[in-house]
Amino acid sequence: MDTTSAAQQEGSGRDEDRDERGGRLRRIARSPLGWMLTGTVGVGLVAGLTATGQGPVPVLGAAAAWAVYWLVMRRVARRSTPEMAWRGAGREALLGGGIGLGFVLVSTLLITAFGGYSFSWAGNGVMSVGWAAVTVQIGVAVTEELMFRGLALQALELMWGSRVALVITSLFFGVAHMGAPGASAWSGLAIALEAGLLLGAAFLWRRSIWFVVGLHFAWNTTEQLLGIPVSGHTPEGLFTVDVHGSDLLTGGGFGMETSIVAALIGVTLAVTMLVLARRNGGVKSRRRAGQ
Repeated sequence: MDTTSAAQQEGSGRDEDRDERGGRLRRIARSPLGWMLTGTVGVGLVAGLTATGQGPVPVLGAAAAWAVYWLVMRRVARRSTPEMAWRGAGREALLGGGIGLGFVLVSTLLITAFGGYSFSWAGNGVMSVGWAAVTVQIGVAVTEELMFRGLALQALELMWGSRVALVITSLFFGVAHMGAPGASAWSGLAIALEAGLLLGAAFLWRRSIWFVVGLHFAWNTTEQLLGIPVSGHTPEGLFTVDVHGSDLLTGGGFGMETSIVAALIGVTLAVTMLVLARRNGGVKSRRRAGQ
């Protein structure tokens, strides 16, 4: 009897230890930092496997990343996902796309007016080039926005509030582009200011993944079709761009993101969106973000 009782107590103790460890792991996974890291790894793996694929592979990767994000937010974080709402999704995507398109076109026109760019028709097939640009940039826009704005910004916002989250995610967005061809300290700072800050402010304003994906997609796709390098990469476009003058004006081989013209316009848009976000309650303190 004594031997049986001791064995039962030992087994019960092991079960309690396992339950305690399992409970601790669940608490860690459901913390903002836990689900941010879980989701980032999942979406990042999908992006790594599909981003450079041919044909519709990047679009399928974007759909898979969307599913991973939803599962992590609903099952791990136990959070609702109003930022993914289908109602009004088209309107948000088009609004974001219009702002992204306008941003690139205005920046391009100003740089061209100052003698920085001249364009010539590349003679490539419109359909093939357009299809390649659209599929690749859908993959890039969806996966990057899910990681940086959907996961990182919202998780850090819960811990430290909107302002701190915006600064941290903007800086990390700049650092993430430091591995691109032709990157420099200035390119990292410029990406952080005009892209990280702008896209983060856009999310705080609209609270919609569709909006920031539309903005990001239109930005990258328009640049690519114009033949302007996109963050150091020069994919095939409809035009060939000849660059003249200072890299500070044109962005040089890295692309328009490092042009002072684009940086100033991007920061102006970001500040405007932050003002609008503050007015509609989109900028939250740590206490409010956690409610």
